[in-house]
Amino acid sequence: MSLKLDLTVAIPVKNEERNLPGCLAAIGSTLAQEIIVLDSGSTDRTKEIAKEFGAKVLDFTWDGKFPKKRNWFLRTYKPITKWVLFLDADEYLTNDFKLELREKLKFDDKVGYWLNYTVNFLGKQLKGGYPLRKLALFRVGFGEYEQIDEDQWSKLDMEVHEHPVLTGDIGVIQSKIDHKDFQGISHYIIKHNEYASWEAARFLKASKIDRNLKKWTWKQRLKYQLMQNVFIGPIYFFGSFFLLGGFRDGARGWAFAILKMSYFTQVYCKIQEYKTLSNK
Repeated sequence: MSLKLDLTVAIPVKNEERNLPGCLAAIGSTLAQEIIVLDSGSTDRTKEIAKEFGAKVLDFTWDGKFPKKRNWFLRTYKPITKWVLFLDADEYLTNDFKLELREKLKFDDKVGYWLNYTVNFLGKQLKGGYPLRKLALFRVGFGEYEQIDEDQWSKLDMEVHEHPVLTGDIGVIQSKIDHKDFQGISHYIIKHNEYASWEAARFLKASKIDRNLKKWTWKQRLKYQLMQNVFIGPIYFFGSFFLLGGFRDGARGWAFAILKMSYFTQVYCKIQEYKTLSNK
């Protein structure tokens, strides 16, 4: 039997009874020293499912300000392991990922790793479109998610678009994690409306003196440059469907690109709306 890695897996959740069993089963019992579910007042069987799989449950109540759920966990709970991996409940570790993870964590030359994900939509994995990549695995004590001062201007109690700010070299794990959401299109649309509101408010608060601007990735910088352009939605659609091969997925690729185009158009409209309201 393989020895457990010096790793804590942290899974932020709220009402994830449909996704969580598969997520926990995919982690297995021999990978991590601790599996911790960070719950925000679930009213379904989320907490019971976590305990059935042997995970520890921590209850989180957000006061509308910094820190949100992930940084609260890093600061308050303080993982006892060298590494922490943040997973969403709709993310499922593959065998290839777990094998590569074991190889990469044998070395101490990196403080974090970019992780790659598949994208599943309408029941099947997409072949094309923008790749999904997140910096979700890093050494404990070498950084945390960027601090964005909020005063209840969003309803998101977890860092969704905030990125970890780390000190040191960052690597990449090529093997992919499967991203599968079983909560349906209605949930997808509702959540992305919340994300669009956050993105718009974040954009208006970003400035040249923002403490995190210098550490943004080039993708972050490009996105924020485009957010005031009404063509941000069509630009995303063209890039996703044509340049990055979304057309290979046929109708599903078209529908996915349309939804993403709608999302970025929402962000643009919310920015303009907030500006109008602030000038009154």
